[in-house]
Amino acid sequence: MLTWAYAAILAWSVAMPAPVASVAPVPSVTPVAPAVLPMPRPEQVMAVPPELRAQLQQQVIDAGGSGRSRLERLVGFLFEKSGLGMEYSADATLTIEQAYRTRKANCLTFTLLTVALAHESGLQAYGQELDDIVAWRVGDDIIYRFNHVNAGIAIGRSRLTVDVAQELVMSRDPPKPISDQQLVALYYNNRAAELLAGASPAAAAPYMAMALQLAPRYASGWANAGVLHLREGDPRAAERDYLKALALDPANAGALMNLVALYRNNGDEARRAIYARRLEKVQVKDPYFRFLQAEDDERHGDYAGAVQHYRQAIRLYDGDPRFYVGLARAYRQLGEERHAQRAMNRAAALGRRSAGGRN
Repeated sequence: MLTWAYAAILAWSVAMPAPVASVAPVPSVTPVAPAVLPMPRPEQVMAVPPELRAQLQQQVIDAGGSGRSRLERLVGFLFEKSGLGMEYSADATLTIEQAYRTRKANCLTFTLLTVALAHESGLQAYGQELDDIVAWRVGDDIIYRFNHVNAGIAIGRSRLTVDVAQELVMSRDPPKPISDQQLVALYYNNRAAELLAGASPAAAAPYMAMALQLAPRYASGWANAGVLHLREGDPRAAERDYLKALALDPANAGALMNLVALYRNNGDEARRAIYARRLEKVQVKDPYFRFLQAEDDERHGDYAGAVQHYRQAIRLYDGDPRFYVGLARAYRQLGEERHAQRAMNRAAALGRRSAGGRN
């Protein structure tokens, strides 16, 4: 899921269109659905077309059986060529009907599809959001911060997850359930981000307005609205949006980054300093911010600095193997092979533990 921020660069938050770590090549955010198409109504986003409903009935529902067996058939139906044969596409923020026609989906669209078809199959399903993964991209003077969504399924006392990117996404905290309305709001939020990057603020504006109408208490949505207003040349409206985001979530990093940049650009040093201090307090507690600092140190050849920042990230959170892989890489550059091997051993152990804990 996308979040934007502004800092001479804008920062925007989105439901993650691509399961990318910051060290991987990052795909573009060019929309799959042409920008000229009319904006779908909220009830159209998760609407299941009749042809898809009939296929689901035949391949998943008619066989009956337990909830777990229906879920197993549903997962096969989603992935196997005899069913939908869905393919992952980073830029495919689509309605369910569009995804059915193209057989493409990113993590948000895949979650919309899974939840809707699970409902049709008589299963209790809901979206889940993970908002502290590491995935950033810079493009067109916007920093995109990616969150992630997947589908949760409740069968009796069991809580299961269907996730198109489960091997690539890690998070400190368990996912939090979100409503179908929130999922649909994220669809509009993501389309606004894609349209802002690929077309114009005017094309993105109605999508952003709908996202806020559906999820008025979603802080990152207000921060994103501020980015859009700034692109439209209205810094006063942008400031109001950022402040609204912080009223909902005082630690919203995107809103804080954007406010710091806004006040720097208009020369309001007093306010810039206030929000810069607040941003620093948020970042100092964030292991993923330290991780990104470490990667930046590596890019500039400062391997001693990278070691320091990787170790700070690990002190804040010891559960992400990427921290140890980076630490090992930095140690090797410093010629400290024994420390590098120890870090790699820890990364491997965490990777095994994470894989063993997935449903």
